[in-house]
Amino acid sequence: MENPFKRFRRQDTVTVVRLEGVISSGARPGGQSLSDAALASVIEAAFSKGKPKAVALSINSPGGSPVQSSLITARIRRLADEKNIPVHAFVEDVAASGGYWLATAADRIHIDPSSIVGSIGVISASFGFHEFMERKGVERRVYTAGEDKSMLDPFRPVREEDVGRIKKIQKVIHDNFIEQVRSRRGERLSGENLFTGEIWVGQDAIDVGLADGMGHLVPTMKKLYGDKVRFNVVRPKRPLFRRFGLPGVSDVLSDAEDRAVWARFGVQAP
Repeated sequence: MENPFKRFRRQDTVTVVRLEGVISSGARPGGQSLSDAALASVIEAAFSKGKPKAVALSINSPGGSPVQSSLITARIRRLADEKNIPVHAFVEDVAASGGYWLATAADRIHIDPSSIVGSIGVISASFGFHEFMERKGVERRVYTAGEDKSMLDPFRPVREEDVGRIKKIQKVIHDNFIEQVRSRRGERLSGENLFTGEIWVGQDAIDVGLADGMGHLVPTMKKLYGDKVRFNVVRPKRPLFRRFGLPGVSDVLSDAEDRAVWARFGVQAP
């Protein structure tokens, strides 16, 4: 005889957290971006509601702020360790730079055969306008207390000491990134040029240890946790204008910046 209470039994669930967009601070106006402040309640809910069997991170990010990447990743790992819940990352188009930093929060990283992974490095870019201003007869007037306060001012000739300072800062951040990857991927890493900013696609990323295997979210989770497993998707609320498909002025500017970041990896912003 069939158990009449069977239908009321709690089904196993996998919570899905979508991490899509450029990673930046919460103060960034508009645009589709990720920050620890915006994701805090989402991540907390992912590990606490419904006692999930696992948390799946659906990642599609070209990177961004190293600090926000670190904060988000640390929050995920803290909750995963406290609640003893396995975490799986599923890379869509890109998990590069800070996007890959997020992926290291997972116990296993799954990719598509065409996913772009890696770019473990630090970049800083700007323009120089001082020669243009000289030709146009424009005089730059800056007054500071502290000779280095206007470091890397794009309206004056580059100074070697400024370049030295920015490279020193970049090295500290790069070393932190490398340590994060090594601490999470350990003996799975192999090959050369892992930390030069190089990127890998599909199987090549698996071969060097930056990913664990090919797999898409739903079939992989069903294979691991059963065909009856339910998926609970959690995500931050979108800005009011975007809920109605209407971008604000700041959104237009932010979207232009986002497209430039995504274009570095030969893909379009979602």
